Amino acid sequence: MIAARFATVEPVFGNLRHNKRLTRFTLRGRTKVDGQWKLYCLVHNIEKLGHHGYAN
Repeated sequence: MIAARFATVEPVFGNLRHNKRLTRFTLRGRTKVDGQWKLYCLVHNIEKLGHHGYAN
């Protein structure tokens, strides 16, 4: 169970916290924080596509 979690979820949070410096949300309110979280996830997914060669 732990190995599966490390393979799927933990690298995403590690990337967002360390590389994107997401330690706290800068907005207040649930909808604003949700939007900020989705924006970080969007950037993460676009970077993944770029690393896999879909940038062109």
